[in-house]
Amino acid sequence: MKGTIYMEDGTIYKGMGFGAEGTRVGELVFNTAMTGYQKTLTDPSYKEQVIVMTYPLIGNYGINNTDNESAGIHAFGIVVADVCFTPSNWKSVMNIDRWLKEQKVPGVYHVDTREITRKLRYSGNQKCVITTENFSSDALRKICTGEKLRTDQMKYAGVKEIENWDNPKGKYRVAVLDFGVKQSILKELYNRGCSLTLFPYGTKARTVLEMQPDGVFLTNGPGDPEAAEEAVIVVEKLITNSNYGPDQMPVFGICMGHQLIALSQGGSTYKLKYGHRGCNHGVFDKNSGRSYITSQNHGFAVKAESIVLKGLEVTHLNLNDGTVEGMQHLSKPVFSVQFHPESNPGPDDTGYLFDKFITLMEGGRL
Repeated sequence: MKGTIYMEDGTIYKGMGFGAEGTRVGELVFNTAMTGYQKTLTDPSYKEQVIVMTYPLIGNYGINNTDNESAGIHAFGIVVADVCFTPSNWKSVMNIDRWLKEQKVPGVYHVDTREITRKLRYSGNQKCVITTENFSSDALRKICTGEKLRTDQMKYAGVKEIENWDNPKGKYRVAVLDFGVKQSILKELYNRGCSLTLFPYGTKARTVLEMQPDGVFLTNGPGDPEAAEEAVIVVEKLITNSNYGPDQMPVFGICMGHQLIALSQGGSTYKLKYGHRGCNHGVFDKNSGRSYITSQNHGFAVKAESIVLKGLEVTHLNLNDGTVEGMQHLSKPVFSVQFHPESNPGPDDTGYLFDKFITLMEGGRL
């Protein structure tokens, strides 16, 4: 089966197809992780994206029943240099080819992923067509230009109705605004003694506040944060009601949640040229004076200058490009980070941030 990648600038890469037969249009991005392809593909933050894996061999440990971050694959396709069709791992229940077929997701391999990655680093992410069908270059161009990519995927990536994770040992009740959360993030909170109530996109701030949560958690998710206008209003109201004191209600945001906090306080965001995606991104914590290796998946960032005089201060910086990786409020128990501190996939350097959230719910201060 042939496989083709057509980029919106007219560049074509031809290789072999695997996974499902078919054609999808999405944003072509690259991921620098060396492991964790199953977690990556099931991360809702990759909704409607086609992922180029820079690590050359994908599929060597197969697919198991425990590494999913959601109910299925959210990415629209995967591009790799080489595929392992005969995995070797005691947890494996199928190979990646069969999994992609079951999930109706096309893949392309035997292409130069180094060249594609280099091109994206210079030109920026592009819309693309991934296909295992036979199309002329003119037909591919029409397919690519004829389909518009959505910027508001966060509205559809999370739960559709209120969902409860009751914890028999739970000491705290956390309201989770779900923009496309990874299961491993929720498990970090659950394992620290939190009962969780997940709210779908569009939930009013009044509904969240009526629950009288001990804390509010704003999750990761796909899309352009500025397209989440309703969520920005909700976050602003939640922060207004978040104060230090006997009834303090801390707010913790990651990734999309981090960006929404900035927007809710009058800051602004912008699209990165090619984003940060992988589990090997260096971040400097100004408060501790330490550097950490982090897991990341985002295409937008907060403008540092936009949050000056907005009641927020920068706490974390990206060691590669200096972009904002974390913030905290100067007078409220509100903080956020751009990366994924639960470390799936990736190192567990930054799990201390969940502990920080627990400390705030216990009455501590930033």
